[in-house]
Amino acid sequence: MAESISRTYPVKPKLKPTSSTSSQHLTPESKYWKSFKTPKQQSPQSLVSSITSITFSPISPHDFAATHSATLSIFSGKSLEPKTTISSAFKDVVTTASYRSDGRLIAAGDLSGSVHVLDVMSRVELRRLRGHTRAVRVVNYPRIDKLHLFSGADDGVVKYWDVTTEEKICDLLGHKDYVRCGDVSPVSDDMFVSGSYDHTVKVWDVRALNSGYVMEFDHGKPVEDVVYLPSGGLVATAGGNAVKIWDVLGGGRLVYAMESHNKTVTWICVGRIGKEGGEEAQQYRILSVGLDGYMKVFDYGRFKVTHSMRFPNPLMSVGFSPDCSTRVIGASNGMLYIGRRKVKGSESMELGDFGGFGPVVEEPQTRVLRPSYFRYFQRGQSEKPSEWDYLIKKPKKIKVTEHDKLLKKFMHKEALLAALNGKNPENVVAVMEELVARKKLLRCVSNLEIEELGLLLKFLQRYSTMPRFSRFLMGLTKKVVEVRAEDIKASDELRGDIRNLKRDVEEEIRLQLTLQQIQGIVSPLLKIAARR
Repeated sequence: MAESISRTYPVKPKLKPTSSTSSQHLTPESKYWKSFKTPKQQSPQSLVSSITSITFSPISPHDFAATHSATLSIFSGKSLEPKTTISSAFKDVVTTASYRSDGRLIAAGDLSGSVHVLDVMSRVELRRLRGHTRAVRVVNYPRIDKLHLFSGADDGVVKYWDVTTEEKICDLLGHKDYVRCGDVSPVSDDMFVSGSYDHTVKVWDVRALNSGYVMEFDHGKPVEDVVYLPSGGLVATAGGNAVKIWDVLGGGRLVYAMESHNKTVTWICVGRIGKEGGEEAQQYRILSVGLDGYMKVFDYGRFKVTHSMRFPNPLMSVGFSPDCSTRVIGASNGMLYIGRRKVKGSESMELGDFGGFGPVVEEPQTRVLRPSYFRYFQRGQSEKPSEWDYLIKKPKKIKVTEHDKLLKKFMHKEALLAALNGKNPENVVAVMEELVARKKLLRCVSNLEIEELGLLLKFLQRYSTMPRFSRFLMGLTKKVVEVRAEDIKASDELRGDIRNLKRDVEEEIRLQLTLQQIQGIVSPLLKIAARR
């Protein structure tokens, strides 16, 4: 009993702020998306110009290609380092690229209106499809078909090609402005969706060429990107600051519209949470990037944004690897932000070498310890307790500072001076709060010498306008001036400290009035923006 009474606890400030970005407030999904980090040995890749598109190979280890300037750069899915660069085949800026289903060929379009079919290994141009009169903006191979591809261009025409003969099979007409995006159906190689600056998204079926497009959506803004969702029955479109989801099987009905970006959404893709198989593998998310520099993760099953991440530059493209291990974002200044998720435990056993961290290697067998070894008598010291173990913790030694020792001896004035000389505002405020609880603060102030009073006034001048301490210190400042008014009048140095304190307080009041005026201007604008 006596031991518990004599135990000393260091004083702590009561005005300590709590961080709103603490990890304990993160949801499991936010932790998942934050786990995509750039490896320590790497830095963000800087390319020549804006990253116009990013595409992943469907075959492991899932290399990815980025288009920029008149170059197509291919990066290794294992090391995330540049693997090869193709530029000799292009005479103009490359705008888009798409891997074939076997990952051996890649098709790319450029501003000259040509579609180039390239061999990934040899970098040789195998076919060049000519037919568009303006820049090609979208090229897509079907999900399984290796002999055909779709393309769309600024001439407003969507073309269906026979790659083998370099011949156009048909023109899909219907758009009245630039065709800027498109995607192939995950359930049928004959269906394709295209988006245009005429605000419309059209669904095409090459089996019904005479009837034109089979379905049309009106996005309401120029369409920047469109993707099929994995089920094949839903389509997501991006345009303006909105991402919208449409029900294809329901006749083109608008399901939901997400307007979480502040500027134009430039690219969207589909990512998957979880392992390769099982129930978690069905948890798909829409990743969107925009000119506001934000990447948003949208759960279209619950219709809510589950994660948001800010980047320093406007974002132009985003890609997510099929094995859920790599996320790549392209910026307008040529920066590639590559994130790799660390694979642990049983999941690394499932992914094996495909996760990019090398094959699983068997650990070498450790020697059996015998009593002849010194480590035999130290075994088990580093073992962690199991769930059912009764844990006895060694009491931690409490580090007591100088002012805590003086408070324990009831030397109040000396404790206050020790805290002031320590120059840690949190400790000073903590000591002052303790003296208020003991009803000794004003007595300590009245007993201070002239030099000691100057030290206190300098502290009040520096920290009384800080929001964390202002409520407490401004009241103390008033009491100090009242109690030691005669000493302040008699000392030139103390009068100078009071003038400095008055100047800082007046500056803080002026600043607060200015902020209130700005708030009065901004608040009506925010209310008007919220109504739209």
